[in-house]
Amino acid sequence: MSISNETAQAHQNDPAVLCCLTRKGTVLTPAELEDPEIFPDLEESGLLALGDGVLKISQVIGAKLTRDCDGMTPLTPSLLEGFQEEAAPAAPEKPAAEPPAEQRRDGNPEAVSPAPAAGGTVHIKIEKAEGLTLDFPVGFAPAAGGTGTLPAAAPAEPEPEDRVIRTLTKKYYPVREVKLTDRTAYEDGVLSIDEGILQKAAACNPLVKKVTMDVVTPENRHVYSNTVMDVIPVAAKAEGKLGGGVTNVLGGMVFILTGMDEAGVQIHEFGSCEGFLDEKIRYGRPGSPDQDDIMVRVDVQVQRNTGMERRGPFAAHCACDVVIEEIRRKIRDLSAQTPEKEETFSDVRRVGRPRVVLVKEIMGQGAMHDNLLVPAEPCGVAGGQKNVDLGNVPVVLSANEVLDGGVHALACIGPATKEITRHFFREPLVMRLQKDEELDLAGVVFIGSPQVNDEKAYVSRRLGALVEALNVEGAIVTTEGFGNNHIDFSENIAAIGSRGIPVVGVTYAAYQGQLVIGNKYMDAMIELNKDPEGFENEILCDNTLCPEDAARAVLMLKTKMAGIPIAAPNRKWTQSVVAENQKLVP
Repeated sequence: MSISNETAQAHQNDPAVLCCLTRKGTVLTPAELEDPEIFPDLEESGLLALGDGVLKISQVIGAKLTRDCDGMTPLTPSLLEGFQEEAAPAAPEKPAAEPPAEQRRDGNPEAVSPAPAAGGTVHIKIEKAEGLTLDFPVGFAPAAGGTGTLPAAAPAEPEPEDRVIRTLTKKYYPVREVKLTDRTAYEDGVLSIDEGILQKAAACNPLVKKVTMDVVTPENRHVYSNTVMDVIPVAAKAEGKLGGGVTNVLGGMVFILTGMDEAGVQIHEFGSCEGFLDEKIRYGRPGSPDQDDIMVRVDVQVQRNTGMERRGPFAAHCACDVVIEEIRRKIRDLSAQTPEKEETFSDVRRVGRPRVVLVKEIMGQGAMHDNLLVPAEPCGVAGGQKNVDLGNVPVVLSANEVLDGGVHALACIGPATKEITRHFFREPLVMRLQKDEELDLAGVVFIGSPQVNDEKAYVSRRLGALVEALNVEGAIVTTEGFGNNHIDFSENIAAIGSRGIPVVGVTYAAYQGQLVIGNKYMDAMIELNKDPEGFENEILCDNTLCPEDAARAVLMLKTKMAGIPIAAPNRKWTQSVVAENQKLVP
């Protein structure tokens, strides 16, 4: 496959190899040369052997071939006339001395010059002007009777201060025991749930055929379960709206939603995690239960053959939310109780720092893939808008809105790579960017992954226009899952990178999900795999984005924005690269 002038420039120091049969007397251009990117594959398959003495691409452009040559022929001096001899390396120049400088906050050095003497003049004589002379004053000349001192310098303007747009406080109240009783209440660390609410949950949607609930304690997790569709925190707005004010959170417990249809088919798509709960969940991930969490399991059975449609999983989520909403009503006012801990999050405009944006690609391929954006209550269902119904176009949320439960995850993709509702409630990359004082986070953009290719291209173009309008200097694009949505992932990165904005990609690829599509803007990538074999291992949250991945992504973005070269990836996945990169993170 011949290369372009741009590719030839980028690979000017790589070996020159003919891409196809080329006749004697041909003056070589990039069109006659093979792409160096595929040389390792060609060598591995035995189609190419690069020996000694092969000329570089920069040396052969414009040279004339002295005989007919087949494709995959490495170009050596004996085959060409008029090739460029390789120049000897030049002796390094002695660096010039730099003037004294004062470092300003924005990093630009400012030269320091001595002040001119008071009352002096500069005398210039220009010979070719036949003796014309010019006299002009320099500095400050005192008026008659003046003191001869320089006037006081104007006071420096104060640097603009960072501006806090909104603040969110999460107050955590501990749950040490959960009881299934005849009333719903939270008192002294004990959460009581009225089992009668299950009737209301089962009646919320005609597709729901049965709802059961039980409590799974940390010491009793070796219990069999249907596939885990979601992990949902229990949180309620005490003051303000989503993204600001105060949110009360029950700590030490979560809800897990599990389910299947009437025929016993698990509600899942690419893989499911039915099995024993102590074996099928990677505890301690941002989206999963923590090691000491109590789990309230709500198991929903939906109508036969609806588990692979949007309406089936959505009905299951609605049923679970009926139960959680009953608890929210009881914890909105906990003013008489003391929280166990508090977290404060602030959306801040950091003046003078590089503006960046985080783009999170979420599932939106119809069928069973969907998400709810900005519900009325944290992590809730009511009031949320489905990204599929919005056309999967990019929607901007503030960092605080994301961390306040602004996304309820409905998608039933492979469990190891699925970013579930709790993941967004404590999304590590959002928190890392929000707290980084060297960056100004403009917002978090959620964009769906449509099924149809024309729609994929459409929403990617809208993303490019949006990011351009945000006037950012860098972007990070993440995606969950792999395969079909990597097409959107590639197009989204190109939509940003083609506008001259440095962009970093974050995804699971490894062995099973290795990229089958790419572009020149995908030169800075972060791997999310945690599985030793590089597989979707059907363990909930095992290959999702964690704090260490977020740290590498932010450092990679800063590196690219600074213009520092990023090493090319290995030809095949190896987790050792991730380990070595992690050592570079402060």
